[in-house]
Amino acid sequence: MADDFVHLHVHSEYSLLDGLGRVKLLVKEAARLGQPALALTDHGVMHGAIE
Repeated sequence: MADDFVHLHVHSEYSLLDGLGRVKLLVKEAARLGQPALALTDHGVMHGAIE
């Protein structure tokens, strides 16, 4: 994947009914693919803000 590609719509386990991925695993996978960042766009709850 291109080094300048960044996913701008990623839901983690904190988006109820929309996401499954754990944040640390999402970051690790983005790094493995050579992506410099990703945008977590969780919604509906504030559980992720605590971490």
